[in-house]
Amino acid sequence: MRLVSLLPSATEIVHALGLGDDLVGVTFECDHPPTARTDATVVVGGRDTRGMSPAEIDDYVRAQLAAGGDLYTLHADALSGLAPDLILTQDLCRVCALPSGHVSDALDHLGCRADVLSLDPYSLDEVLATIMEVGERTGVPERAGALVADLRGRLAAVAAAVAGRPRPRVAVVEWVDPPFPAGHWVPDLVRAAGGEPVAARPGSRTARTTWTEFVEAAPDVVLVSPCGFHLPGAVEQARLVAERLPDAAIWAIDGDGLVVRPGPRLVDGVEAIAAILHPDAVPAAPAGTVARVA
Repeated sequence: MRLVSLLPSATEIVHALGLGDDLVGVTFECDHPPTARTDATVVVGGRDTRGMSPAEIDDYVRAQLAAGGDLYTLHADALSGLAPDLILTQDLCRVCALPSGHVSDALDHLGCRADVLSLDPYSLDEVLATIMEVGERTGVPERAGALVADLRGRLAAVAAAVAGRPRPRVAVVEWVDPPFPAGHWVPDLVRAAGGEPVAARPGSRTARTTWTEFVEAAPDVVLVSPCGFHLPGAVEQARLVAERLPDAAIWAIDGDGLVVRPGPRLVDGVEAIAAILHPDAVPAAPAGTVARVA
């Protein structure tokens, strides 16, 4: 089966299922595994925001959406030339990836008959369900079942390790300028790691808020996990958060690797967050994934 992934999390799911050789098209943001963009054709491009501040990125996104523009460019001819059987996309967030409607319209225009599967989880359980769905649609349901069973086993191990322990109040900052709180599956990660999410939007889309909401939530720990950034960018932005929330322990975490992409590595995120909240109960987080800032 010839597969095209139009979002990084789907690329990670495909590789986790051992289907990397079937993946013929990806996006410019698909960076895990590291060979994802070199072993397949890049069929979705976008603006390079390196060098832009969080406020500048937010201004750009808002201006594009207000004007009815797109944040991503689908290279339709390249996509058609790949002759895909199945395209993995989403309708969860216009800021995160190309919406499935755009893809379907392009396929109709090109006369391409590929199936389109939209992955739109809002909770951790739903993320695991999407792995099963991809496994079913790609003909490897047994692999998907084994992968999900392993992930659930790891979650159960964390739950057992932190059971009965005090649960710190944890706020997750998904963007710093302007501030955005945790939404979708992210509060589930905090609960699974032995924390109590505050200033959060569990199971819902995140939305712009104020620093006052974070202050009034009185978090013990703040995790800075900006969408689109790995640990170095999170550390830089966490310093700004420390100025706003001086009474909390401020940690930066690899957002793209562990928190914001709805794929198998969210369980790595749960384990890393548990290591922050309960360092004497679970193994330390791998190097390069989290950092104490203040």
